[in-house]
Amino acid sequence: MVETNNRRFPVGIQSFEEIRKEGYLYVDKTDIIWQLANEGKKYNYLSRPCRFGKSVLVDTLEAYFMGKKELFEGLNIMEMEKEWVKRPVIRLDMSRAGAEPDTLRSYLNNIFRQYEKEYSLVPAPTDSLADRFDAIIVGSYEQTGQQVAILIDEYDSPLQHSWKTPHHEACTAIYREVFAILKADDKYEKFVFITGITKFTQISLFSVLNNLSNISFEPEYAAICGITKEEVLRDFKPEISKLASRNGWTFDEAVAQLTTYYDGYHFSHENMVDIFNPFSLINALADSKLRNYWASSGATSLLPKFVNDMEVRLADFNHSALLSTIIETSDVTGGGAELFLYQSGYLTIKDYQMGVYILGFPNNEIKQALYETVLPALTLRSAGGIQSTQSGLFLALQLGKLPEAMKSLKALIADVPYSNKKLAGMDMEECYRLILSTIFNAIGCRVEVEKMIATGRIDMVVETTNFIYVLELKLSNNGGIDSATEQIRAKQYTEPFKADKRKVVAIAIELDEKGKGLVDWKEVPNIAASSI
Repeated sequence: MVETNNRRFPVGIQSFEEIRKEGYLYVDKTDIIWQLANEGKKYNYLSRPCRFGKSVLVDTLEAYFMGKKELFEGLNIMEMEKEWVKRPVIRLDMSRAGAEPDTLRSYLNNIFRQYEKEYSLVPAPTDSLADRFDAIIVGSYEQTGQQVAILIDEYDSPLQHSWKTPHHEACTAIYREVFAILKADDKYEKFVFITGITKFTQISLFSVLNNLSNISFEPEYAAICGITKEEVLRDFKPEISKLASRNGWTFDEAVAQLTTYYDGYHFSHENMVDIFNPFSLINALADSKLRNYWASSGATSLLPKFVNDMEVRLADFNHSALLSTIIETSDVTGGGAELFLYQSGYLTIKDYQMGVYILGFPNNEIKQALYETVLPALTLRSAGGIQSTQSGLFLALQLGKLPEAMKSLKALIADVPYSNKKLAGMDMEECYRLILSTIFNAIGCRVEVEKMIATGRIDMVVETTNFIYVLELKLSNNGGIDSATEQIRAKQYTEPFKADKRKVVAIAIELDEKGKGLVDWKEVPNIAASSI
């Protein structure tokens, strides 16, 4: 067993100062941060998914601009920064501002009051929020003689959460009023850095600050948030060894599992370095367990606001195309579901050809979370109502217990094609394939629909740790179970998987042509094995 007790993980900690002073593990990004602060543009916007390290980045920038040299001892930045000028820093965390105009004004009022106290500023009773913001910027500059760094974290939070509510326009109006000051006070500002998830272009940050540079796709900043494979292997070897030991894996197998679960993000087509989701990776290494940490943290809560009929459309998103003009410049409210899914971290860049981005799911954690999210809507059941059945199906498939697995599967798909009106326009077999693939993906299986092999096209291949299930589906009025059995045998559907160490199980499934669900099933023995 590898000893890792003396290494502390910054799970849930967003304070750079606390990470450094308390000896938590820190993946050194300070060389990129110095480059951004000193060689980049003056006005910068960075979009990254939630829980991707944006707040730690903002906190690190704050410590840097405040000249807290002692926090950076031993880090890359010490080779680059020689002056350590202390500047005034104005920092706003918009995730604390709620989703209504009253809470937004209240937050800005409170934070401005703190800075007014710090710089001994007394606003007039008639001063607006914009007037007070302006006075803080000018006053801090005049009192220190140094230009100001302005850091705005999670700028889009009130706009995201108020979207499609009566409060959205009022929140937008406050943004336009307050943040227009940033452009007016240009000469007092050294550096302006704004983070967010989704991009609302019609507010002042983008409409008034027309000189705001979107660095989200720039190759030099592709790895400014998140953790690269190189960083994982450099900084986390003891924890990877511990994970391997706990699960009976080799070191390389543990790295492969972490990669499959949490890696796969790309943020620049000019620098396609693989990025791990830092929240999930750090939690997995701290716990020595692979779990869906990101999704369980509430990351999927906004999906219904921005994506309609997702339960029917989900598979299509996994190889979707978006013009570069849309993905790089469009407003999330008018850019379509794919744009929201990309900005929020459910899709990532897979390829780029002639001005078109090809998007897909980054990893297993995200894919399973999405399918789990849409399954209740697809099956017309509550999430709580199907969790026990899902768990039973997963366990039965893992153990190769077919009767129990088919019983759970039958319960999950009963009457769904018949009852779900969103499926009315689909071919009935296509309907069943959608429902079954969603169920299997939602429990974490690897699923391939209509897999092409030399002898034909297998309806569905479902993989677990110890088994490969080859499924052939037939409607009752199209030959049913006998026809499915004959097709598996005649086209030797199990043959391509013979080299795999896992047990291969072929199953013929008969489905009701009117959408009433699973009628019958049968395990089809391997011909070669049965003839011995």
